[in-house]
Formats: sequence, C-alpha cells, structure tokens
Amino acid sequence: MSESPSVLEDGAREALHAVRDSVRDLIDDPQTPSSVRHALEAEYADLEALWQKLDSEELHIAVFGRVSVGKSSLLNALIADDAFATGPLHGVTTQADARAWVPVGDSPVRVFDTPGIDEIDGETREQLARQVARRSDLVLFVCEADLTQLEQDALRTLSDTHRPLLLVLNKADRYTTPERHALLEALRHKATGLVRPEHVLAAAAAPRPETVLRMTESGDEEEFQRPRQPDIAELERHIIGILRREGRVLAALNAGLFASEVSDSVAARVADIRHAAARRVVRGYCLGKGLAVAVNPVPLADLAAAAALDVSLVFHLSRIYGLPVTRHEAGRLVAVISVQLAALMGAVWAVHAASAVLKTFSAGLSVTVTALAQGSVAWYATYLIGEAATRYFVNGRSWGPGGPKRAVRDVLELVDRESIMAEARRTLAQRLRGRRASSD
Repeated sequence: MSESPSVLEDGAREALHAVRDSVRDLIDDPQTPSSVRHALEAEYADLEALWQKLDSEELHIAVFGRVSVGKSSLLNALIADDAFATGPLHGVTTQADARAWVPVGDSPVRVFDTPGIDEIDGETREQLARQVARRSDLVLFVCEADLTQLEQDALRTLSDTHRPLLLVLNKADRYTTPERHALLEALRHKATGLVRPEHVLAAAAAPRPETVLRMTESGDEEEFQRPRQPDIAELERHIIGILRREGRVLAALNAGLFASEVSDSVAARVADIRHAAARRVVRGYCLGKGLAVAVNPVPLADLAAAAALDVSLVFHLSRIYGLPVTRHEAGRLVAVISVQLAALMGAVWAVHAASAVLKTFSAGLSVTVTALAQGSVAWYATYLIGEAATRYFVNGRSWGPGGPKRAVRDVLELVDRESIMAEARRTLAQRLRGRRASSD
C-alpha cells in the first residue's frame, strides 16, 4: 500500500532538516583549520547561504541560456512583474538576480536570472551561473530555436550537476503549429540523456503583438497591433507540479550534493596541509637523527638516541593527522616498521650496525671516518619510518590490505634511495663543516 501524501511530506521535511543540520555541522566543524576556511572562503559563503535556504525551507529556480533568448522576459512573465531587466543588447543581465515567486505549499520560492552563457567574459559569468545552479532545486534552460553546439555543451554541463532540468523553447509564437511540434521533437532528440522528453516545453514569454483589422468610422479597414498575453501556462503548471511533488526532496538532495563537494574540498585541503606539515617534520627528524648519529662519539649510544628520535617522530606525526598515540604505542609502531625494514633491506641495517661496532672497537675514534656514511644511513632509515608511519595514519591508523609488510614494501618501491642518501650526505657535510668552523 502506498504511503499517504502527509507521510511522504513529513519524510521529506525530516530529510531536509537532517541535511540542514549536517550543513551547519560542516560550517561549524572545529577541526577545520583556519587556513582551510580562508582558502575556501567562497565555498563557505555558499554553504552559509545554503543553510539559510534550508532553514527557511525555500526553493530556488534558476534560468540559463544564451543572450537574448528571453530568460528575463520568461521570469517576468512567471512572476507577473517587470522586475528583471530586459533589452535587445547583450549584457543586460550582468550578474545573478533573484525575486520571490508564489509559494508552493508552505515553501517560499525564489527565481534567479543569470547572465547569458555566450556573453563577453563568458567564463566568469558562466562560473557565476554554475554557482547559482549549485544552490538551485530546478533549472530552466531557455532556447529560442534548435540547440547550438554551445547550448548543447552548456546543457550537458548542467546535467552533470544532477539538478532537475526543464528545456524551454521560448518565443514559440514565431513558429507555426507544425514547425513548433517539429522543433520540440528535434530538441528532445538532442537532449536525449540530459533532459526527460516530457520536460521539453514551449512558451512565449513576450509574444509579438497580433496584427488585426478593424473598421473605421468611415467604413474603411485598417491594421493595428494588439498586445498578446504571455503563453506560459503549461510551463507554470509543470514547474509547480514538480515543486509540489519533489520540492523538499530536491532541496535536500541538491544541498547534500553541494555540501558533499565542499566537504571533499575541505578534506583535500586538510590532507594537503597535513602532508606538507608531515614532510617538514620528517625532514627535521631525518636531519636531527643523521647529525646525532654522525657526531656521537659514544659507541652504540647513537643507536639508542636514534630509536628515541624515531619514536618522537611517530608521536609527532600522530598529532598532525589527528590520531594521537602514546609514546609507548609510538614505540611499538616503530618496532613493527623496523622489523619489516630489516627483513626487506637487512643490508642497510647491517651497515648501520657495523659502523656502530666499528666505533666500539676503535673507542669512538672512527667517528670522522664513518660520520657521513652512518649519518646518511640513519637519515634514510628515519625517512622510511616516517613514510611508513605517515601511510599508517593517512589510512586511519590502519596498514590496509596486506598488513605492515605490504605497506613497508610499497614505501620502499616508491622512495628513491639514491636521491635521499645524496641529499643526506650533502646536508650533513654542510652541517658538520659548520660545526667544525664554529668550534675553531
């Protein structure tokens, strides 16, 4: 048994309110860095406007089309007021403009005019139009003849936004009845897959005056122009029917789509910020560990210091990615990574240990000989631990399919060992020369 209209209406309103609350949570999320809010200032402004629209349960209709196809005239006819500027020149509508229409049920309705998609500086104006479309629950694409390539491309772009579309043939009074029917069929064919056939309609927002004959007092015939009323009744019924049936559902769906886009943008920006911060931290620990190992004259003490630095690195990375661990947990994570690294590239760890043994037998006198070699290996080892730990935190404290062995192997395959070691030797040599110069 089908549900009653009141039950469906309550469900639509509940969905609308749920999306409204989700948008508010996204706007107010305290975890979003201020730098991300600044970078996405325009998107957050759109979100705030979207929340206000949802809170008032307002429905929006936007019109698109080329210059002079009668977008503004169509809206004037719908609202029965000359509120939107019209004229024969290009660029009459230079920015998005909005006016109130008749309420549908208890939902206020606003209609938006937009600049022509083929106007000068069309990229900027089309961007403005797309911005309005993202907040619209129904889009009217207006044309005056068969679709041009530009119009087809724009219609395809609008269809990709997943907003309901009506394709409106305006100025239909210019065509005979057979011509109008043939043109509507051609439009339905070109809009296949973009606009539903029943959503391709004809209208005459500002029909040309009708020429009629009348008899003068002297009995002569004379022609005069008689104004005609707009022919938009079918379009108006169609719009109101869609908004009555689906208005709140469309508002919730469209708001959810836009909020999802912004949420993805926020997540991407946060990921970029965290990635950049992680790179700086890893490099800082690489340098610190490389120098500590290179200059430490105490046999085997450098290995203990290196392990402590690796634990601190992982502890620091966990804070960057908002997944804090204790130092004990960081130590266990370093141990897991180190075991996998030792299994996969034991030779490097053997060099690291051999240089420590050399220090042991030479009472630390071999530090100068082994400094760059051991320091570079230490740098490289910390870099690998940092990369593996970063992957672990990016995956939400998970190694993903294949466990730590697969994750560490992937890191090894992606890292250019020679370039990392070359950078380490070069940087350490500069720092060691600087230390010697300052001590002299």
